Amino acid sequence: MTAESVASPATVTGRNLIAGAWSEAGDTLETINPSTGQALGTYASAGEPEAQTAIAEARRVFDETDWSRDPRRRSRAINELADNLEARVDEVALMLSRENGKLLPETTWEVSTTVDWLRYAAASALILDGGRSSEVSPGVYFQTGQEAMGVIGIITPWNSPVILSMRSIGPALAAGCTMVVKMPGQTALTSSLVAEIVKDTTSIPDGVVSILTEGGNAVSPALVASPDVDMISYTGSTHVGRAIAKSGADTLKRLSLELGGKTPLVIFDDADLDVVIQNIVAACTLMNGQFCLTGSRLIVQSGIAEKLRPMVIDAISNLRVGPSEDPTSNLGPLIDAASAARVDQIVEDATDYATVLVRGGLVSDAERPGGAYYQPSVLEVDRLDVPIVQDELFGPVQTFEVFDTEDDAIRMANGTSFGLGAAVFTSDEWRGRRVAREMRAGFVWTNCWGVIHEAFEEGGLKQSGYGVLCGPSAITEFQDTKMYAQIAPPQ
Repeated sequence: MTAESVASPATVTGRNLIAGAWSEAGDTLETINPSTGQALGTYASAGEPEAQTAIAEARRVFDETDWSRDPRRRSRAINELADNLEARVDEVALMLSRENGKLLPETTWEVSTTVDWLRYAAASALILDGGRSSEVSPGVYFQTGQEAMGVIGIITPWNSPVILSMRSIGPALAAGCTMVVKMPGQTALTSSLVAEIVKDTTSIPDGVVSILTEGGNAVSPALVASPDVDMISYTGSTHVGRAIAKSGADTLKRLSLELGGKTPLVIFDDADLDVVIQNIVAACTLMNGQFCLTGSRLIVQSGIAEKLRPMVIDAISNLRVGPSEDPTSNLGPLIDAASAARVDQIVEDATDYATVLVRGGLVSDAERPGGAYYQPSVLEVDRLDVPIVQDELFGPVQTFEVFDTEDDAIRMANGTSFGLGAAVFTSDEWRGRRVAREMRAGFVWTNCWGVIHEAFEEGGLKQSGYGVLCGPSAITEFQDTKMYAQIAPPQ
């Protein structure tokens, strides 16, 4: 796929990469630009036969070659992969913006940041952990070591398919694993570009990384069920995560699950409101609200609520929804018309028990074609036990909730089944530390939101999953710990 094909999307065809070769087997499906409602191109939707072929080759390469035993080789390969992606940042970002509706600056950030994450993974391959070694009694020696786990099944979502696939691919390669990556049909042409970049990385042997895109639901179940797949690394909804955990139990498969979220932004009376309002807007609009860390709950102390409420109404009401490539757009369309209709129905149902502060809603086809555009909404609620507070909506919708005391804020913030992210806004450093400590979330920000870095771990608590990616712990997700014992022969 070339830059010219991106410029002329009707010519684009997405393919699957299996054991180093292109495959166009499977049903031919269309991928749609949600900014226009028009087809971008077609792609080959992989199925179970393609999955089984890729799994078998990944197993063979892991078992029969020395890929897992040469960390310098793997580090060079990951750096070459980073180089190849860096050379095509603009091309991949443009296609991703067209396929999933995120603003072009956001997709450019995603692809550029992925390069940094891969370089971190390349470095981690060279940090050799020799484990512990000790003579536990005269002539009796014990040692532990880390070894590559084996074949990994990686399942990634459409909202950030480049960075969230490479977030697992990078450390899995660093650990010495082979893998089959299932990517989503909604961003199939982006997936095909990623597959091209992997194929062009000649230092990655054929069969180490296969990339399959599917529009149905055959590849993922095959990965989870296969006894030849040692681990699943999944990013996506809590509902699907539970299903993976149940099915994976049949083979006692190792799992890393980063699932849904319901991120509260806890705002105290002494917070800097200029900082607060910037973060509220960003937390609502980034990825068009289709982000597991979307700041969907504004938990506001009573002393500042009357001042902040009109600021939120003004800021959210004046956001401009438009095409993903339009530099004047504040947010783009949702992934498809069905998602926009689903979000709008949730908001409409909530008007029975909530006070509408901003009633956004569906944008007409006459104004914006395709049916996927949704103007953000904000609703004020005074209960925790309602769907708009408890459920992940995956759209640009926020609740406005008022609290009195610090204890109230903590209770409300922890009052859902999710535990992925949370933020605290206060000028009192020690209150910020206290509240952050009590948050049951894997990410907690103070006076900011959504800040991430490849050198620090990412993961969730409660129904937001388990396992971590990024940081020095990421490589260990894809390794087994082995113990060795030896008794010295008699002298």
